[in-house]
Amino acid sequence: MRHTDLYLTRSYSLMQKRLHPDTIFFLGDLFDGGREWATEGEKSHSPEERYRRYGQKFWLREFQRFGRIFFDHWGDGGMEAGQGQRGRRMIASLPGNHDLGLGVGIQKPVRDRFGAYFGESNRVDVVGNHTFVSVDTVSLSAMSQADPSTGSQGAGESSGPKTEHENIWMPVEEFLNGAKAAKRRAVGREIRFLGGKVEDLRHEHAIAQMRDTRLRLGSLDAGEGSAEFPTILLTHVPLYRPPGTPCGPKREHWPPSVAQAKGQPLENDERNAIAVRAGYQYQNVLTPEISKLLVEKIGNVAHVFSGDDHDYCEVIHKGYTAGTAGGGGLLEITVKSISWAMGVRKPGFSMLSLWNPVDEVGNPISAKGERLTESEATVDANGTMQSHLCLLPDQLGIFLRYALFLGLTILALAVRAALIVSSGGEGGLLSSQAGDYDKEGPLLPITRSREGSSSAEEEKAAYANHPSQPDHSDQDGSQGLNSSLAAHPSDGLSVRTNNRPRSRSPGGYGYALSTSHSPSPPAASSMGNFQPANDGAVSSVGGGEWAKESKRRRGGRIRVMSLELARSLWRVGSVALIWYLWLVWRG
Repeated sequence: MRHTDLYLTRSYSLMQKRLHPDTIFFLGDLFDGGREWATEGEKSHSPEERYRRYGQKFWLREFQRFGRIFFDHWGDGGMEAGQGQRGRRMIASLPGNHDLGLGVGIQKPVRDRFGAYFGESNRVDVVGNHTFVSVDTVSLSAMSQADPSTGSQGAGESSGPKTEHENIWMPVEEFLNGAKAAKRRAVGREIRFLGGKVEDLRHEHAIAQMRDTRLRLGSLDAGEGSAEFPTILLTHVPLYRPPGTPCGPKREHWPPSVAQAKGQPLENDERNAIAVRAGYQYQNVLTPEISKLLVEKIGNVAHVFSGDDHDYCEVIHKGYTAGTAGGGGLLEITVKSISWAMGVRKPGFSMLSLWNPVDEVGNPISAKGERLTESEATVDANGTMQSHLCLLPDQLGIFLRYALFLGLTILALAVRAALIVSSGGEGGLLSSQAGDYDKEGPLLPITRSREGSSSAEEEKAAYANHPSQPDHSDQDGSQGLNSSLAAHPSDGLSVRTNNRPRSRSPGGYGYALSTSHSPSPPAASSMGNFQPANDGAVSSVGGGEWAKESKRRRGGRIRVMSLELARSLWRVGSVALIWYLWLVWRG
């Protein structure tokens, strides 16, 4: 979650600095589970047991989290609005099914809480001489669902008090019934603002008699047939379309089929389309009846923007002729999610450029300042807006590249450690451990033939075969140590004789010299070497001793290589981690 918030913060801040938009509209799903989190005083609760431990405090923490990401960075690019705009605005009051729920699953305390913090869900705003109408379609969807208490749909037949079911969708229907008048009033306020006049009329300007005490309120509604701006409908749930209606080549998760990708558009492409289905607290598209009701009640709809699906989708609706600008089809764009954790590799947003010059009463004019005829204005209504899909970095791809470079780094360091150990090490840890193995002599046993044996080896072999010959030098000392060893022509070994007299220990001190015979001590050259010399055999360490020595050598080298690899990883990893944390901290 921390990295997701950091990604959103950096992307949103960069958007403010580079693009500096005058107005930002959010299309719902501001929270992941706002519909499930209980309100103050436990006036609402989730039907699922796993969410009942989340209450008002958790919702408020999530609201603060939303504010840290978007509210706190709203002015990163400055607070000055563009030329001709009344000020910069952020409008986040349109709810999604994750904020409130859907249809009969919406709880009134949950909806009231959302409206208290984000504003009225159903509203009319004028931006760039275009009228934006936001409609709470997740609540309106309850109109097409059965009332749990009566089993009826729509307004029902009862003339009594409203049921809980009717309290969900009827406020939206009342807004739609007055949407055209609300649009005219909003346009009237904008025209007065552009003309430098007071926006709102408190009272009607007229001469009245003193006895007439009635205060007649003024109205900005010029009535039907007055000037009107092109209308853009904002809804969280997309409008209805037949199953399999393609979304176009900009859809990332499910691109078009091969035939459509080659420039042959298909009328039906299930893989590339938004699935027409519904489930617990969600509905991918509105019903045909509600979709038609929206377009007709609002009127003069030129474009539609929706959310919910997380991926991009562009559809031209041919079935909505009444209530559309020009009647030649209604363009709907389903906007991408801005978060990389919503199932798309490249998040994004839609950037709109609006251009609709008008005269002093709100009628459209050409670039030369000439007033357009009614037919020209109808055709031009679809050309006053341009939309561009802006993609954000592929964060998942960045993580995959990090993992690839990590693997290559570990491989390179492992090869380096192996090369150092095989070459005997270079100072410090390696020279003290790996270098000692090379000082012990040859790694493999050395073999020599009998003819090539040295005299020292012959002495060792002779002594091994005759270890108990007596010493006859007790009288005159003329016989040397090795004179008692005879030559053995049978095995080809000759023994070196030594005629040096052996000295006696001096007598005295009351001690007599011993006259017994004992085995002769080994020669100095053969001390510590008691290898038996078999006939024609190899002079070597025993098989068991050699296996242990070889195993010790291998284990030591692996241990030293592991230590060198760990030391290298620590050095490289610590530097890389410090650099990465510095970049994250700097944003």
